[in-house]
Amino acid sequence: MRANSLRDKYLDFFVSKDHKVIPSASLIPENDPTVLFTTAGMHPLISYLMGEKHPSGNKLVNSQKCIRTGDIDEVGNSTHHTFFEMLGNWSLGDSEATDGVGLDGYWKKEVLTWSFEFLTSNEWLNLEKEKIAVSVFEGDNDAPFDEESYNTWKDIGIDEKRIVKLGKKDNWWGPAGETGPCGPDSEMFYWVGEGDAPEKFDPKDKNWVEIWNDVFMEYEKKRKTNEEDFIYVPLKQKNVDTGMGFERVLAVINGLSDNYKTELYLSIIEKIEELSGKKYEGNEKAMRIIADHVKAATFIISEGIEPSNKDRGYVVRRLIRRAIVKANQLKIKDNFTTKLANIVHDIYSGVYDFDIDKINVELNNEEEKFKKTLKKGIALLESKKELDGKTLFDLYQTYGIPNEVVIEEATEKGKIVSKEAISDAKIRFKQHQDLSRTASAGKFKGGLADATDETKKLHTAAHLLLAALKKVLGDSVEQKGSNITAERLRFDFSHSEKLTDEQRVEVEKLVNDIVAKNLSITMEELSLDDAKKSGATGTFSDKYGDRVKVYSVAHSTRDARSGSREYFSREICGGPHADSTGELGKFRITNEKSSSSGVRRIKAVLE
Repeated sequence: MRANSLRDKYLDFFVSKDHKVIPSASLIPENDPTVLFTTAGMHPLISYLMGEKHPSGNKLVNSQKCIRTGDIDEVGNSTHHTFFEMLGNWSLGDSEATDGVGLDGYWKKEVLTWSFEFLTSNEWLNLEKEKIAVSVFEGDNDAPFDEESYNTWKDIGIDEKRIVKLGKKDNWWGPAGETGPCGPDSEMFYWVGEGDAPEKFDPKDKNWVEIWNDVFMEYEKKRKTNEEDFIYVPLKQKNVDTGMGFERVLAVINGLSDNYKTELYLSIIEKIEELSGKKYEGNEKAMRIIADHVKAATFIISEGIEPSNKDRGYVVRRLIRRAIVKANQLKIKDNFTTKLANIVHDIYSGVYDFDIDKINVELNNEEEKFKKTLKKGIALLESKKELDGKTLFDLYQTYGIPNEVVIEEATEKGKIVSKEAISDAKIRFKQHQDLSRTASAGKFKGGLADATDETKKLHTAAHLLLAALKKVLGDSVEQKGSNITAERLRFDFSHSEKLTDEQRVEVEKLVNDIVAKNLSITMEELSLDDAKKSGATGTFSDKYGDRVKVYSVAHSTRDARSGSREYFSREICGGPHADSTGELGKFRITNEKSSSSGVRRIKAVLE
């Protein structure tokens, strides 16, 4: 089965179950600073899992682009990827239909039955029923044993020997950050080993590959007041969140135990073979890392992120540089990243759009820059029998070789790297970003998922800020990104010059005047075309599908001649927002500076 056919079949199946197709959201989370990237299909839908109404109803399906760096060290085996697609379907609560948009939701029995149907029926994937096993949540002090899922699998026909009960480590999903919606899950596995599948399911056997995960979002993880401990409380609505690993399932369907032999990677691997003069067999790890990292970098740069030493730019730089180090191992001498990026573009042509010429400029610049110092850094590494913490740090600080890449290279070259050296290097690296999930969460603590009221207000303030900037600087101003915590908002916008003191004061005054008027914030659900015709704007309008939410702040008076409502702000947005501007408090800009070429950054607070 071809990749595009699998993707289409999944969407078609759930459309036949009354789901609405929604487009993939950006890899850059909108107004959620808890993580650097969209890490799962549920991530862009957090506010809807918490009770916001989605304009397309409450039964949704899509294929979501994702980036995960928390398990970066596992990339190099046959199943892990930094960039991947997650096929997902959702039931947002179980409410009655309203306005012809919403649809009745569903729960465990329905979604588990559908999952099995899609996997095994002749009309869909036609996988062998005898090679399927499942797991369910065994229960603990926070939540009970998932008896409903267990019994549903038995009713479907799964033998009890093929159903295992596992704890939170294996059968619990979420939240995306420290707090938020979460719940038990039931996972499906497929036997990819030789011969018939064993009678008894052993999840530690690597021949059982996880291909599907049905998550039951019925809890919210919350921090206890003034304490470090957490509690799990029932969500006001029950949600189903399904995730099916696109790359893994494509491999399974085609009888492959290696994801990198599917069409999503094979042509990239073949190009690496050509450039290196080496075969994939015997060089799997290095070639997988190169293929994975260049693909991930291509998609991240396509979102407007440039390689740098900060935040998301730091991640993309690390990916590119690790790929270059691995290419150096394979004796690839010529620049290669743009050649592979062009293949990535061809693989996803017609599915995802990106400016390959701009991406190639960034990749080529980064490759040229890094290769000039890599040779010297590798020579320094090879001159040492044992690497101490200072050398590890210097190889990054002076030569730009990421710490984990240095350790990996040193180990492969038989160098000694002690635990003490690594510990010392970590201390020296404490001012630098890390690819790990922990560092991302620590740096970007807070967000819409865990401080709902405060971030709603700041999210609303960001809309007022954009409107004020347009009035002061002109309609050419566009939003270029935002990052909101419970304490402040950070807002990037297109403008080439620093704001004058007068402009800054005027922007603050315009926002605070609207706050003082205590105007209502209204929401309408419209078709995308009608929303645009009504004057609504929105940088992220392509992520919401055919129907969108439009949030407006209207002046209390109407235009004297036309009688139409005059809007201070009218934007396409997923929400959530405050109910009225008077809730916000005093708006104050705390900082304004350059973010990148042609982009300014404002930090502001509500007092």
